[in-house]
Amino acid sequence: MPKNIKKEVVKHKDISYTAKDFNSLRSELLVYARQHYGNKIIDMSENSVAGLFLDMAAYVGDTLSFYLDHQFNELSLETAIETKNIEALIRNAGVETRGASPAFVMAKLSFIIPATTFRGKKIVNEDFLPTVLGESKFTSQGGINFFTLESIDFAEKNTNNELVADIKVNSILNGAIQDFIVERTIPCTSGNTTTETFSIGSSHVPFRTIKLANTNIHEIISIRDSDNDEYYEVDTLSQDTVFKRLENTRQDKELVPSRLKIIPAPKRFIKVLSTATGKTTLRFGSGDEEAFDEDIIPDPSEHAVTLYGDRKTFKKISIDPKSFLDTSTLGISPRNTILSVKYSYGGGIRHNISIGELVIINTLITSFPTSATPSTITAIRSSGLVTNELPAYGGENEPSIEDMRNIALLSKTSQKRVVTREDLLARVYNMPTNFGRVFRASVRDNPNNPFATQLHVIARNKVGMLVFAPDTLKENLSLFLSKFRLVSDAVDILDAKIINIGIKYSVTLEPGVAKQSTIQKINSNLKSYFKIENFHIDQPIITGDINNIILNTQGVVSVISIKLINKTGIIKNNVYSNESFSIVRNLDRGMIFPDRGSIFEIRHPSDDIEGSIV
Repeated sequence: MPKNIKKEVVKHKDISYTAKDFNSLRSELLVYARQHYGNKIIDMSENSVAGLFLDMAAYVGDTLSFYLDHQFNELSLETAIETKNIEALIRNAGVETRGASPAFVMAKLSFIIPATTFRGKKIVNEDFLPTVLGESKFTSQGGINFFTLESIDFAEKNTNNELVADIKVNSILNGAIQDFIVERTIPCTSGNTTTETFSIGSSHVPFRTIKLANTNIHEIISIRDSDNDEYYEVDTLSQDTVFKRLENTRQDKELVPSRLKIIPAPKRFIKVLSTATGKTTLRFGSGDEEAFDEDIIPDPSEHAVTLYGDRKTFKKISIDPKSFLDTSTLGISPRNTILSVKYSYGGGIRHNISIGELVIINTLITSFPTSATPSTITAIRSSGLVTNELPAYGGENEPSIEDMRNIALLSKTSQKRVVTREDLLARVYNMPTNFGRVFRASVRDNPNNPFATQLHVIARNKVGMLVFAPDTLKENLSLFLSKFRLVSDAVDILDAKIINIGIKYSVTLEPGVAKQSTIQKINSNLKSYFKIENFHIDQPIITGDINNIILNTQGVVSVISIKLINKTGIIKNNVYSNESFSIVRNLDRGMIFPDRGSIFEIRHPSDDIEGSIV
């Protein structure tokens, strides 16, 4: 250590660098002032001028110390508290912030098709069978919109040359069949689609951003400019190629209807969702479309001079590092054009409609064979009916910032692959919202196969009750996970078991305490504790927590008894799961453990929590 530094250390060795709060700083300042200025300043009391300066110095030091600690904490995902910083850290962990997810439903669509005679038999006139195109819109009784995800051809046939559609006789006149009801199921997702246009000025703006008007946007369908050039969504702006699905026109198109092609994406964008506002911002690249990269960045060979010995060095040149952003390396920023942004939005748990709620045909986009007359087309379209024989599932409300933080903590070490259980859960909860979302997931080893993993999942209906995840949602999840898991790994996606329980308790109260209001307070506290958002698959119930909740309610003297009951079937018009469960057999050290791959639920809290006073 240099001598001058040693002298300074010795000179100021009496200074404490651990004092960080106001009182500690003031105490240290007071000691320092008395040591060095005690012979000059006599009165250092709190009410003196010297005390004022000590207070001000301690105040400044305390404030600086607080903000230094605060800013340091904001650099970590575990300790950050400001929403904007948490969002930035979540995105840095490779997790996309997202809003509410849409629900999926299989809609059954039917038309009345005239009959024709073939070989003396009445059959469906196939010349009148329509094709229902994608983005046809249906509406539920509660006003929830669903649109079709794909086109469905009612004239499609199987390998036996028979119509795939379900066919039923509709009307008979004088013993002859007049027409048929032809039905097919169509996968639909909830939400709406819309197109926004943005006029982009002629000036070059690196990393130009535009904000979309609607909230809970789950998919950008397309972005095109005035020249009909397409902008592609990427994970990062450094990604310069994308996969695009193209129609297979080759001879094997029946076996492989689509093919993938890697295409360059000079015009690209990323989307960023603000959890505070729910609005989505699109950010484009930094490059200037009207400038060539070689004109922006000088050629080094043109600035090299030859020295003795055939060595080369660069002469003094001025290169602005900012100019590198104007190249196409990070994509092209739009300018002097009009952008048309088509996207889908909307979602939430209320989109999980019940059976038979989808009844309104809002927008029907169809195509008919050329042989069908306009009057026949009008009659067939007007005969259309829609319903859903199964409820819609997969809709979930937007995750809280804490939920996103937990997902990011799981994801930050996964590096977009699935190796550990945490990696698998991170991928599950990070599935894009347009595929739907499971409510809870749990990972266990497969007892029958050491090379396989069991993934238990559960969903919720529109009122927040647990239900089994639909097949469509599990299929989407399986396809999504296949991109990340190792080739040798297998993931079995299973339904989690739902164990419905009820609570009966009895207490003694203080004299003069209102009995009914106290019971209501206890029930309200227990409802908050047993909210399904607080429970996970395989999570036990701690009986001590229930006892403490009851005992800590004002007016309660003692808890006489607590009894947990397994509820199944139909009780007092309330429907429960059929999963039987023994409370006694699964009680261990004050905890009630669920069966493997199960989750506890108080399904009807108003009826399932009962209290009495002794």
